[in-house]
Amino acid sequence: MTSFLLRFIPAKRITKEAEDSGRKSWEKLVGKKEMGSGCFACAGPKVDEKDRIQQAIDTLKCNASWDVKNHSPWTEGETSSSGSRPIAAHIFSYRELAAATKFFRADFLLGEGGFGRVYKGMLESGNQIVAIKQLNPNGLQGNREFLVEVLMLSLLHHPNLVNLIGYCADGDQRLLVYEYMPLGSLEDHLHDLSPNKRRLDWNTRMKIAAGAAKGLEYLHDMASPPVIYRDLKCSNILLDEGYHPKLSDFGLAKLGPVGDNTHVSTRVMGTYGYCAPEYAMTGQLTVKSDVYGFGVVLLELITGRRAIDNSRGAEEHNLVAWARPMLNDRMKFQQIADPVFQGRYPPRGLYQALAVAAMCVQEQPSMRPLMADVVTALSYLSSQHNEPENQQRPNTYRFTATSTPHRARRDGEKKLRRGSEGDQLRRLK
Repeated sequence: MTSFLLRFIPAKRITKEAEDSGRKSWEKLVGKKEMGSGCFACAGPKVDEKDRIQQAIDTLKCNASWDVKNHSPWTEGETSSSGSRPIAAHIFSYRELAAATKFFRADFLLGEGGFGRVYKGMLESGNQIVAIKQLNPNGLQGNREFLVEVLMLSLLHHPNLVNLIGYCADGDQRLLVYEYMPLGSLEDHLHDLSPNKRRLDWNTRMKIAAGAAKGLEYLHDMASPPVIYRDLKCSNILLDEGYHPKLSDFGLAKLGPVGDNTHVSTRVMGTYGYCAPEYAMTGQLTVKSDVYGFGVVLLELITGRRAIDNSRGAEEHNLVAWARPMLNDRMKFQQIADPVFQGRYPPRGLYQALAVAAMCVQEQPSMRPLMADVVTALSYLSSQHNEPENQQRPNTYRFTATSTPHRARRDGEKKLRRGSEGDQLRRLK
């Protein structure tokens, strides 16, 4: 497995420039007492809630000196009254968003979780359909996570990251307004599949995997310092038209290590089943923690199984633990593939995708690839479009040490040629 990925991926690696050792992490600032608990206290004259939110974000951004390499979303000369560039997100009133959702009617509800509820809405200002996340005041996402998400998605822009349109901070109300993703989440199509939804074929799954990988690569390699997403899972990968994937929910994102630091230490957050083992045990977070989570998602795409499935037996409860022994035995690859495929997948493509997944879920972080490497591999796989009706069933030949898909195809062509030559000789006789 390892040797395949090393051959498949170019040796060139993306390197990161070390940042000034004096740079401060703006996320840490949010936890300081000066910021207040439950509100955003700022020095100076009394200001309303919206101004406090903006000042808090400006303070965080100034102290971070954070930017995205060659991808700055700001126009030249654009600054706020505090001397920093204002965030691009629009500020909505609670009344506007209540009107957009018909006062948060139940039939507008798209989903809910520990952070709150997400509604579909129509903005009266531009007749634009949006997704509105109403945070639960007593939920998992507090003021810090709200600030982090507003700042992250205001500064980070990529085709595989969800677009933040605006936010609302009226009284104790905290709402986030995103572009609407008409196809829902990957989880809706992979695990919570309704009878009227079509099942994802191999080509679509590889397209989704490649797109999600590109989003992570952008966070790791284009942001300076790098951004660690920390909450990659199927429910956080949203799908636009054409199954175009976008990463969402940045409330748990953290700035990565800078200078001589190898990791950032933080309270363990995320979702069980996706957390890298070293992070779960020590709280030490690196970009390789995201790589592990991506490997779990890739295994979900290949197998159709959940990361953690309590409905299965003890040996199959954890996806990685179940799949890892079989990843070393190519004869068992067919057992790993989602039965929904019914054999309609390229056997070599399955082998290559499993090789990438196996490297991503290595227990040792140093053994995991960079997301740039993963993008290279999956971009190739997603470009190899295979028509299901033209794909051979995987049991038409076997993988052995001396037999590969290309060799099997050559052997078949030789047999066909020998057969046609024999027919011609018989006709001549």
